[in-house]
Amino acid sequence: MKHIYTIAAFAFLLISCGGKEQTVEQVLSEGNLENIRAKRSEIEEKQVAISEQLKLIDEKIAELDDSKKLPLVTTVSAKTENFVHFLELQGSVQTKENIVIFSETSGILQDVYVKEGQHVSKGQLLAKIDDGGLEQQVSQSEIQLALTKTTFERQKRLWDQKIGSEIQYLQAKSTFEAQEQAVNQLKTQLAKAAITAPFSGVIDDIITEQGSVVSPGQSQLMRIVNLKNMYIETEVPENYIKSVVEGKDVKVEFPILGTSVDTKIRQASNFINPANRTFKVEVAVPNKDENIKPNLTAKLKINDYTSENALLIPLSIISENANGEQYIYVISNKNDKGEATVNRAIIETGKSQNDVIEVLSGIENGTEIIKEGARSVRDGQTVKVIKY
Repeated sequence: MKHIYTIAAFAFLLISCGGKEQTVEQVLSEGNLENIRAKRSEIEEKQVAISEQLKLIDEKIAELDDSKKLPLVTTVSAKTENFVHFLELQGSVQTKENIVIFSETSGILQDVYVKEGQHVSKGQLLAKIDDGGLEQQVSQSEIQLALTKTTFERQKRLWDQKIGSEIQYLQAKSTFEAQEQAVNQLKTQLAKAAITAPFSGVIDDIITEQGSVVSPGQSQLMRIVNLKNMYIETEVPENYIKSVVEGKDVKVEFPILGTSVDTKIRQASNFINPANRTFKVEVAVPNKDENIKPNLTAKLKINDYTSENALLIPLSIISENANGEQYIYVISNKNDKGEATVNRAIIETGKSQNDVIEVLSGIENGTEIIKEGARSVRDGQTVKVIKY
């Protein structure tokens, strides 16, 4: 009612002035202070009246306009897919056949028969240490052994025929056995002068050069590495003890080499480290080209979970309330114009991978979920769904 009176007063003012109304320029040119003040008051009254009219017009437009200014959102439909989850870890390449060969006897390193980078077979002669005449001692002892053996055999034949005394037989036997042990001991010592490969592999480093004096247990002669039997060792958190087991598929990436291989877990430890609550696993690494070296850094992706009908949604649209519950916004009652109602849905989630997460409960397959604009809507609000 107030608006009607204001409009009527403004109309009466216009009628009363008629054609006698002076312009602002005319009033200012006269220089009459009272007329100038009167003109200012007149303009202010017109301004108030126009503002009231514009307000009424805007209200009517809002009432009659079907195209409301609704928040614009985009949606995505939840759908079941094959979901493969990977546990990502880091480890280093190891080999159980990577050792440094030490000297087992003292003397001069007389000969080195191999070179760095050379492939060798198990039992192959690698180097020889001067035996200091030990080989001659073995030869002399073998001659003595042959004599004591002959004496023992003859004495045994006589004793079997009840000829001779028992003490003679026992002395001959004891002498033979003692000499046999002495020869075996000398041969064992002599064998230590010959350095042989404990397993097949590659001579990685010649540490001591030919002609050097070596000591047992102290002098490092060479390093031998087997690049065929390689594996990666890593530590896995204890909460994966049921899912990370022997035989699980693993994708191994070597960032430095720019390559990757598919393999499996060959061993999972049964011991949990109390210090960091982890257990160790070994992953076999095929190395046909021998370009994978010990201590090389590797990234492991272990397939710890697979679901053929997982309900997946974008990870970025999930929010959390004060109670720690996760929720998303879904739409309902969508009409032909794309207008729909926003509803909050409390969900339970599972594992995530990259930018998606599995939903275990709270929504169904095909549910339309707000994607862009999810952070700026509220429960029960009306929105307009647009498509790109």
